[in-house]
Amino acid sequence: MRELRVDMFSTVDGYGGSNPPDAPYWGYGAPGLFEWIHAQLAEEHVMLMGATTYRQMSEIVARHEDPTFPRMAELPKIVFSKTLQPPLTWANTTVVDELVETAVPALKAMSDGLPMRTIGSPSLVRSLFRLGLVDRVRVMVFPTIRGVTGDGPVFAEAPDLELSLTGTSVIDDRLVLLDYRVGGPARVAGSQVTE
Repeated sequence: MRELRVDMFSTVDGYGGSNPPDAPYWGYGAPGLFEWIHAQLAEEHVMLMGATTYRQMSEIVARHEDPTFPRMAELPKIVFSKTLQPPLTWANTTVVDELVETAVPALKAMSDGLPMRTIGSPSLVRSLFRLGLVDRVRVMVFPTIRGVTGDGPVFAEAPDLELSLTGTSVIDDRLVLLDYRVGGPARVAGSQVTE
């Protein structure tokens, strides 16, 4: 069974987005972060994304230069969309127009063993959580609060879940990476979870 991992970058108060081109990573880009990003891309995996993230990322890759872009082009990418039509401009991208609840379990059951990882795609991530398809969650916490300018809580509308912490690391003496395995539904004192 292939592992499905959700990776998110977040402010301390839980926001994503609001990451302008003139200050990527909320201004906290540094060698350790870039080494971590390169290390993730060096691992063989399949990137999953929704149509909006695909459009944004493929446009960025086409118009800008970055040392990570050649490797991102090499990796297999699956984009879930009813509107995008092949052939797509970003190399090694496959469009899947099936329902996520049908397509992703089939992808997870494939025997090639390559793990799958989401990039961006908050609506896809919400669906994956709701369907119980996420195995692992990693959250990179940046030391900033964006209560006024934040662009949406990263886990808005996700179901209540219990997570088991499997590791932490500090990057560039500022960023904290939290690594979790996904458990069952969250239990609230005095409540019962029904199957």
